[in-house]
Amino acid sequence: HRTDGGIVRKVWLLFVALLILPAPFPAARLNAADTGKRAMPSGAAKNGASQSKGVRFELDFDLDAYYTSVDLIGSLTDKPIPYVGEKKEFEIYRDLLFSSYLPRFFLLEASINPMPCLGVVVKKNFRDTYEDADMGEDFNWVKVITAGFQEPWAASFFLGDVVSFSRAGQKKECWNKGFMGYLLSVGNYHIKDNELIRDDWYEVEWKIKGDRESPTQKLHWSFRIGGKFHANPDVTDVLYVSLRRSRLDFLASETSFLKNSGFEYTVDVSSHSLQFVRHYFKVDKKWPVKDKRFAVTLALGVIWESDKRYHGRLRDEGVDNLQFLLQPNIEF
Repeated sequence: HRTDGGIVRKVWLLFVALLILPAPFPAARLNAADTGKRAMPSGAAKNGASQSKGVRFELDFDLDAYYTSVDLIGSLTDKPIPYVGEKKEFEIYRDLLFSSYLPRFFLLEASINPMPCLGVVVKKNFRDTYEDADMGEDFNWVKVITAGFQEPWAASFFLGDVVSFSRAGQKKECWNKGFMGYLLSVGNYHIKDNELIRDDWYEVEWKIKGDRESPTQKLHWSFRIGGKFHANPDVTDVLYVSLRRSRLDFLASETSFLKNSGFEYTVDVSSHSLQFVRHYFKVDKKWPVKDKRFAVTLALGVIWESDKRYHGRLRDEGVDNLQFLLQPNIEF
């Protein structure tokens, strides 16, 4: 399960190059005038998910304090993205689950995790500030706020199907698509205790991911199952299952928890022993600002890691690590 470091670096650089070079994809460009969380190409991609046959690419940009990405979506057929209509949430999950066997689209993504990177910078370059954030033997405010992702950045390739929840020609400044298929991600560093560890890793997974937005409501979800494998022998290879759901409703009461909340849970087991090595769980509450169309969010959670999560010099022998999460954010 080990990778060749040179191959991983070359693949990662190739993915990034494909995303930042605009020449081969004249139809995919960022529209700086677009407002909100996502900027998309003008025309069919912006007004609805079903495009004309001449448009084969879309560019999506997602800006977030914990996960920022740019995605290039390409069609493998001349058919437009299919419209699945206004369905209930359960029906969406069911339809996506059984429609990924025939890939019709691909997606290239370059991503960076700003807050985890900030934690690395603070610990490395502002050591006094980092140590002043200690509130006990196992509690550090910088670590609590910046924890979550185990890598600073990644490049990914997705192959699967895409469906639309918006009708063709629908005049909406919103993003209404569901993705289902297979994902390959690569990177060259691992984060442990706000420190960068050299590690050429790759990750393979099958996933369902969707974003459904209207002027008054936003629903985001994902289900993933896969494995992550490391060239660094001190980092355990894992298999995992992950669930995430987030809902924002501007018409719901501010006290409504289910309609303005989210959760994420990921469990990792060793690919060799199948023992639990990591649990990641967080819940968040959203307070929508109705007249401004954004929400203030606060996520609380925990990360548990067994002493078998790492080996060699990275292992804390006989010590299970429990890390708390506190993630303030703004959702547009």
